[in-house]
Amino acid sequence: MQTILAVLFALLAALSNALATVLQRYAARTVPLAAGLRLALIGELLRKPVWLAGFGAVIAAAAFQALALLNGELSLVQPLFVLELPFALFLAGIVLHRRLPPRGWAAVGCMVVGLGLGLWAASPSGGVNRPHAALWAAALPACGAAVFLLIAVAVRRPEGRVRAMCFGMGAAICYALTAGLLKDATQAWNDDGPTAFFTAWQTYGFALVGVAAVFLLENAMQSGPLVASQPALTLGDATVSLALGVTVFEERLRGGWYTVPMLLGALLVVCGALVLVRVPLIHTLVGPKDGKDSKSGKSGKDGKGGKGGVDAKDAGAP
Repeated sequence: MQTILAVLFALLAALSNALATVLQRYAARTVPLAAGLRLALIGELLRKPVWLAGFGAVIAAAAFQALALLNGELSLVQPLFVLELPFALFLAGIVLHRRLPPRGWAAVGCMVVGLGLGLWAASPSGGVNRPHAALWAAALPACGAAVFLLIAVAVRRPEGRVRAMCFGMGAAICYALTAGLLKDATQAWNDDGPTAFFTAWQTYGFALVGVAAVFLLENAMQSGPLVASQPALTLGDATVSLALGVTVFEERLRGGWYTVPMLLGALLVVCGALVLVRVPLIHTLVGPKDGKDSKSGKSGKDGKGGKGGVDAKDAGAP
């Protein structure tokens, strides 16, 4: 029963995150880009009502995610968030009154089958509710070092695929780390009540890392095409969550020949995601209007000085 609840709450969290994605990406495309890491970006977005509505959806997603992590393993719950992208496209279609093309539905089916196959093969089980402090002491610096390295690479690159991918991977690590800290803090509440939750360092840790994740995500969305940032975000979150589940929460995954369908499932998810981010529907939502940057009027060619980061090929144009 707990596994069913974990899956249900995880799907609701993914749906809420998808709604936040649609609203926040719509707002993010209305602010100008800068060559470096934009510390003022969040302040600009806070003045956008659509972005604030999206942030409300983020809070709802966090509540559902906490319930999912309370009932299931980290390595089960977080991979389900790869469905956020199909959910986002579905919601975008409703908002824009457009239909997902057949190849889009085929990609969604590919992702769902791949996710199901991968989770069946992995069959996450066991684990501890409250990891030992020494395990967090090793995991936190490792994740932090990886994020800072990705940021250092990103800020030295022009707008384009590499910059978007680096910011996306950095956001993925932060999201996975947020989930791990949230699971630990939620278990503290479940075991010892609200006082334990608000006095646990993990509570303030997941809040801080969560803000960093949102900040990196906004920069990833503005830095280049979704074909670079979204797969890095979606697949990176699942991969790092699996790693944290095994190393920090001591969860067990099936090995042996099950590794083959596990890798096949991951490959199907990757293929589906790469197709989905090229569907014109999503670029209609997040790309510059008429191929121009809304602030500068320059064409948005990836990696060639433009601001939009979406070229005709990435937008699905013939």
